[in-house]
Amino acid sequence: QVQVAESGGGLVQAGGSLRLSCEVSGRTFNRDDMGWYRQAPGKKREFVAAMSWSGSIINYHGNVKGRFTISRDNAKNTVYLQMNNLKPEDTAIYFCVVDPPLTPDSTYIPSDELWGKGALVNVSS
Repeated sequence: QVQVAESGGGLVQAGGSLRLSCEVSGRTFNRDDMGWYRQAPGKKREFVAAMSWSGSIINYHGNVKGRFTISRDNAKNTVYLQMNNLKPEDTAIYFCVVDPPLTPDSTYIPSDELWGKGALVNVSS
């Protein structure tokens, strides 16, 4: 049974930084593509970033490119999202997901068990 657990959310002022972590168990992590989505209040869940299992493919949503960095440590079964220069519009619940689409425009949605429960990121102005 796969388990996906995010950590590292919190409250930060605009311009600040946070790092989210996501540990995965019950999978062969080093063969899994990994990604991050977010959902702001009253909005649909949206793609943030994704990385292929090998690390050779990385994509970001245009709104976070240059500010956010996705990375992974296969020895720890963990994927990270480093978020710098945060803006109030980055406020959302951030979800880690196994086997995501690797591009923002894909219509593929991973099944429910591949998602974490989410971590709240609140950016104050």
